[in-house]
Amino acid sequence: MASGDLERGAKNRGNNSNFPSFYVETAEKQWTSWLIPMFVVANIAVFIVVMYVNDCPKRNFGSERSCVAKFLGRFSFQPLKENPLFGPSSATLEKMGALEWNKVVHGDQGWRLITCMWLHAGVIHVLANMLSLVFIGIRLEQQFGFVRVGLIYLVSGFGGSILSSLFIQRNISVGASGALFGLLGAMLSELLTNWTIYSNKIAALLTLVVIIAINLAVGILPHVDNFAHIGGFFTGFLLGFVLLLRPQFGWVESRQFLADARVKSKHKAYQYMFLMAAAVLIIAGFTLGLVMLFKGENGNDHCSWCHYLSCVPTSKWNCENR
Repeated sequence: MASGDLERGAKNRGNNSNFPSFYVETAEKQWTSWLIPMFVVANIAVFIVVMYVNDCPKRNFGSERSCVAKFLGRFSFQPLKENPLFGPSSATLEKMGALEWNKVVHGDQGWRLITCMWLHAGVIHVLANMLSLVFIGIRLEQQFGFVRVGLIYLVSGFGGSILSSLFIQRNISVGASGALFGLLGAMLSELLTNWTIYSNKIAALLTLVVIIAINLAVGILPHVDNFAHIGGFFTGFLLGFVLLLRPQFGWVESRQFLADARVKSKHKAYQYMFLMAAAVLIIAGFTLGLVMLFKGENGNDHCSWCHYLSCVPTSKWNCENR
């Protein structure tokens, strides 16, 4: 997943980032990022455990198909025809907690809605997601702290799992992409709700929209769960209005002068309106999604064209198994 950084340069905090600065500086606290690096370590550790459990040589003993990178022993990868991402088998992923609609709805295994976001289909998958998480997540955590960014990451991943389960019911799904798209969505809503404190507003908005559009466009390829991306994105987008409010421009400085103390309020009226609307939509969306999911409904029955959001058939591939 591609990523981009639209946040402030933080010159007075010793941040020497080469990314463009769109943000107008204030006296906000700069946090130390530790949760996002922990998430990265956790995802990589889980992948190693999954490969240990997979044990390709034992699984394929006596088979004509040979494991990839045999020198890794039980950590070697499944044959590329089975998994071109250099990873474990589908059976192992399902055993370790991959998202599988039938088990969630009829097997009382709702926990898969959470565990699937910590699993990855292969080395390529986990590296791409973790690099994106580092580029996007660390700077967000530095600006807003581990509590808010951690909540957005986890709840967005959960939201992505719900939407994925409603529309993809014949395949398993794994990956942190839903949570990552949630961070991208939060970046967009943070820009919109804190519009007054950005300097190059249009440049920031266009850059972020292009990044999001490219990543969502990749999701129409086969074997990519774009419903998890979309669900995570909209969850993070709404959460950003709730959790990532900044004081309006000049408010921090005005507190230092008693004469100006009553001139500015901390937030603008439209920020509170966005917050309340987003909170209502989050509660309604999660309630509706969970009710539909555990009633066993298929989202495709209510939206005949939505399957094209995750896979567009061409002469090179089909989407029959989606």
